[in-house]
Amino acid sequence: MRLIGRAPTILSGRSGRKTTSVAVAAATTLAVGAALLAAAPAAQSSQTPALPRAVLEETPIGFASVNAEGQNGTTGGTGGDTVTASDTDSFVEYVESDEPLIIQVDGSISLDGMQDVASDKTIIGVGDSARITDGGLDVDGTNNVIIRNLTFTGADDDAINITDGATHVWVDHCDLSNAYDGALDIKRGSDFVTVSWNHFHDQQKNSLIGHDDGNGGQDEGNLRATYHHNFFDGTAERNPRVRFADPVHVFNNYYLGISGGDSYGVATAMDAGVLVEGNYFESVESPTKIQIFESDPGRLVERNNVYVDSGEPESDGTVVEPNTYYDYTVEDPESVPDSVTAGAGVGVIG
Repeated sequence: MRLIGRAPTILSGRSGRKTTSVAVAAATTLAVGAALLAAAPAAQSSQTPALPRAVLEETPIGFASVNAEGQNGTTGGTGGDTVTASDTDSFVEYVESDEPLIIQVDGSISLDGMQDVASDKTIIGVGDSARITDGGLDVDGTNNVIIRNLTFTGADDDAINITDGATHVWVDHCDLSNAYDGALDIKRGSDFVTVSWNHFHDQQKNSLIGHDDGNGGQDEGNLRATYHHNFFDGTAERNPRVRFADPVHVFNNYYLGISGGDSYGVATAMDAGVLVEGNYFESVESPTKIQIFESDPGRLVERNNVYVDSGEPESDGTVVEPNTYYDYTVEDPESVPDSVTAGAGVGVIG
């Protein structure tokens, strides 16, 4: 693995050498310099986190926290080195590496297409200016991945694609917009995912769960996901759209200005089970749907939601309760617009 920066070299002398006045002066200078270095703050290297350790060790709520599939929740690169990527080459090298890593992204990274992410990685932006542009991240068949505090914009496919049996993925405090296809998709047998405190905007097809109507053999019994405290800001559809999964848990999200055409908030299909609770829907023409386009209907339970200038929600059937998997607390939905607009997106962690 290539590291950014170099550790300081420590020089030691030999005993028994003749000491000259020049040598004494040099030794004195070195001693003074060492004392000044000891008194000064340590310079940051690629191994020194720019983000507080408490931030790097935070854990998710929801399905990403569940102990399953041999995985003790979602810990990302915890236990591995902390490195910093400020250019595309170093970023690609780090995210593809085999060992656990906490990868701090400093500045803007331009990707060419979908970039694979290996298992046991935390990818986290520094400050509010860390960006992934032009391409997206492909969590493809890997597990234990955390993606936080990053702006994704202008992807030529998906911004984030969780696919092919990937498990234990947490996407948190990101800003996602203007992806050519989906902003964040969960597909093809992936499982145990939490999507929290993200700002989705300027996006048509936003977040899909389940590849297509014919993929039940791979998707049934998987695709369990939690969406909480996200800001769905005018995103026209798929917030999320769900096939086959049971349950998907959607709580304490803020939906604003989703209307016109075929737009909707949450949709279920192909016998998926979705619990929608404690959310705030404002100016949303179709908050929830139990059948979408040509797909077979699904099941949806809605409770304790607030609807302001919005249409009537659709609901039908029963859903597995998420508290059989994990503990959670539902915030008063009346307070959701304030808490979500203040806390979602980049630059607010730490």
